[in-house]
Amino acid sequence: MIHQTSIDLQIPFHDVDMMEVVWHGHYAKYFEIARCALLDKIDYNYPQMRDSGYAWPVIDLGIRYAQPAVFGQTITVRAQIVEWENRLKINYLITDKSSGLRLTKGHSVQVAVKLATREMCFASPAVLFEKLGLEVS
Repeated sequence: MIHQTSIDLQIPFHDVDMMEVVWHGHYAKYFEIARCALLDKIDYNYPQMRDSGYAWPVIDLGIRYAQPAVFGQTITVRAQIVEWENRLKINYLITDKSSGLRLTKGHSVQVAVKLATREMCFASPAVLFEKLGLEVS
């Protein structure tokens, strides 16, 4: 089963520089918006994570820029879960909505941390497998 979702965003003026190009730091925000939509889809967004006793901090973020996004452009941001056994890795692809041209790709990695002890888990907790509809390995 592939767990992924896509969202569309129109680039606002406050995200661009004087050349009307998106500032590179905003891509992490676009990834986060898509990640939350994906986590909502599996009913395990940040409130549900907290309620299950875990925090899931981002420990790695990678971004590869191919083409700039610009003011007024509508982009599609796809988020796809690609790893879940020991960490939660999500790949992202940002494309121009009208042409499909690839603009940016990236990934984020999150690990489970027990809220009660603040200890990092070396394997993802069973609740993540349940939310993904998978058996615990």
